[in-house]
Amino acid sequence: MNSWYENDNFWEKWASYMFSPERVANTGYEVERIIQLLELRPGSHVLDVCCGTGRHLLELCRRGYRVTGVDRMKSYLAAARTAAQRERLEVELIEQDARELEQRPTFAGAINMFTSFGYFEDYNDDLRLAANVRKSLKPGRRLVIQTEGKEIMARDYRTRQWHRHDDGSIGLQERTIRDGWEIMDTRWMLLRGGQLEWDSVVSSRIYSAAEMRELLRAAGFAQVNIFGSLAATPYDDTAVQLIAVATA
Repeated sequence: MNSWYENDNFWEKWASYMFSPERVANTGYEVERIIQLLELRPGSHVLDVCCGTGRHLLELCRRGYRVTGVDRMKSYLAAARTAAQRERLEVELIEQDARELEQRPTFAGAINMFTSFGYFEDYNDDLRLAANVRKSLKPGRRLVIQTEGKEIMARDYRTRQWHRHDDGSIGLQERTIRDGWEIMDTRWMLLRGGQLEWDSVVSSRIYSAAEMRELLRAAGFAQVNIFGSLAATPYDDTAVQLIAVATA
């Protein structure tokens, strides 16, 4: 039986909501912060792991950086490629499961954005992915991971949440914590015109700051700093997300 993240229909159904105009509009700010956290020099080569439709890699390319994007979704990569061609941007796009990533240590920085970490049932697959990224970085260069921290989830936890989308549909999420706060199962439902259009469960491993630091060190990173936002604010009671900056 395939895992939930291997269901291409899920990613295609929810793409317009995950990559909303508001989120796309915020990309420029996020990339500015990424450049600062990675301490990128002009023209550096950046690896975008789980790049999706390419909003970060395209913005990095617009600013003069070389970018390689990796994702398993063919349609997402096609969207990124079409956007790049439209703007005459040169990007390298690789269709690949991130666990199989094999790159030489040539990158000056790497990113894994928008809570794209922790999808696998086996912890060792997360470790393998992180180790592959570390091996792809030049010595002393950095990886930035943006995700939801376990502490923030516990602070703001809601069992049920709903969103009314601009197209009139309603998205509902029902969350269940299991295995001692290791895994969060989220039931994603989409209603349109009073009819249930989508209903499936997404499961992800959730990390505290200490657990993320431990995993990245086990993957071979020499140093790991944790922040509460891309602006490098403290990871404390005011944190809005978990940002890990790991140095190879």
